[in-house]
Amino acid sequence: MNHLATADYLVFLVYFVIVVGYGYWVYQRRRKAETNTTDFFLAEGSLTWWAIGASLIASNISAEHFIGMAGSGFAMGLAISSYEWIAAATLVIVAAFFIPIYLRNHIYTMPQFLAQRYSDTVSTILAVFWLVVYVVVNLTSILYLGAMAIESLAGISFTTCTVGLALFAIFITLGGMKVIGYTDVIQVIVLVIGGLVVTYLALELVADRSGTAGVMNGLSQLRSRADSHFHMYFEKGHPHYLELPGMSLVLGGMWINNLYYWGCNQYIVQRALGADLKTARSGILFAAFLKLMIPIIAVIPGIAAFVLFNEGSFRAAMTDASGVVKPDHAYPVLMNLLPIGMKGLAFAALTAAVVASLAGKANSISTIFTLDLYRKYVDPQASEQKLVRVGRWAVVLSFVVAIGLAPLLRSLDQVYQYIQEYTNFITPGIFAIFLLGFFWKRATNRAAMTVAILTLPLSILLKFWPEVTGWLGTTADPIPFLHRTMWVFCIDILLMVVVTLTDPASHRAQGEVVVDRALFRVTPSFMIGSAGIFGALAVLYTLFW
Repeated sequence: MNHLATADYLVFLVYFVIVVGYGYWVYQRRRKAETNTTDFFLAEGSLTWWAIGASLIASNISAEHFIGMAGSGFAMGLAISSYEWIAAATLVIVAAFFIPIYLRNHIYTMPQFLAQRYSDTVSTILAVFWLVVYVVVNLTSILYLGAMAIESLAGISFTTCTVGLALFAIFITLGGMKVIGYTDVIQVIVLVIGGLVVTYLALELVADRSGTAGVMNGLSQLRSRADSHFHMYFEKGHPHYLELPGMSLVLGGMWINNLYYWGCNQYIVQRALGADLKTARSGILFAAFLKLMIPIIAVIPGIAAFVLFNEGSFRAAMTDASGVVKPDHAYPVLMNLLPIGMKGLAFAALTAAVVASLAGKANSISTIFTLDLYRKYVDPQASEQKLVRVGRWAVVLSFVVAIGLAPLLRSLDQVYQYIQEYTNFITPGIFAIFLLGFFWKRATNRAAMTVAILTLPLSILLKFWPEVTGWLGTTADPIPFLHRTMWVFCIDILLMVVVTLTDPASHRAQGEVVVDRALFRVTPSFMIGSAGIFGALAVLYTLFW
């Protein structure tokens, strides 16, 4: 069993004290968070651009990246980086076109936008969908992966890890969005430094096993020994084509997936909703630059573990009792090779990633439940103080559910793929509703309702299409989930257009959402930053296509 040394625990303790102490100091400076919902849920006007950018990354980068994405790097290679690199391009689009609409219309939650643009019914249906997905898929998987990694690294029981991570995240979350936003700055610094340490060690180890030395030699050895893992395009017939199918990695479903996640997702967008437009855009652009480097700390270690595994290392640690290879064990195995002190830093980095993401997710669960369900249907006259209390209880209860569900994920090999696939059961419909709600004034409530109701059945049908055709006496190949995402999105757009155009004129009047072309003007500095991001992406895809 692996254990941390005293020096490792001291390093972790320093990290813990700094985060908790800084969070408490931020909270004490602005006690208004106890009684004001906009401050508690949004930290309105309090977050700087660098805090917004750091919070976006800290909320996004969690155990599913360190553990899940490294596992996918072990199994599939650099192609999994498309989730990060296309996200960087997506963030530019969100900053330019989505955020201005939200801020101009004083939108605080995504269900609020749907209620304002369409109806309370559409808003409520999707609010419930979001809560279920956030708790059952996202919060649970983050807690599971974090606990699994810490169990492997420190020898602490899985149950103790889940409870400990949950309590740490609850403490941060109960302070409100301002505490989350500013402690996320520390979390990002720790997780990047810790992640780079693991990458450095992995590359040094690869170089050493090949009779050379140095990080660059290690990277060169990865390219030569695992060339199949350094390509961004999988042709049909490739073993991992279903997970990362061909051109969908740069077109089609990957964009639908990212535009929804970064532009229509309470968990992410909430970080920018309390700022002015210039600050929000600068923060989002900062996050886009950070996204470009995530594969260095999340994917490269997985590829290094693949090379070392093929040479005979880690065989026992990377396989279960029946001899089945477990890709998600790659990152914890590498962490256990760190020297004393450095292992404590990696432990702190992993904890920072997990806790920051848990806190951000829990805050969004609390926001949607409190403002879009409780205030609307349970107690419309609730005071600001009561709404904050309800929000805090929602945080606690969501973690109780996640702790109970987390052990059920032990049977999965690549949890990162599980998160992506099952979130995408509702992604295309929600994005279609938002997209036409933004840019097509005629889109009606009935059209949005139709898509909200039919998206999940359509996704399930295409997911199990081979079985359906089998019942009909024919055969069909499984449909890659990114293809399925694109097809369902196109069907949803067509449905909304047809339903809208066939609606009686008396049904076409919708809620008012101001969309003015002037909102989309950007500053020269934003244009230069955006050009830098797209230029970097062009170079990366040219090198590794």
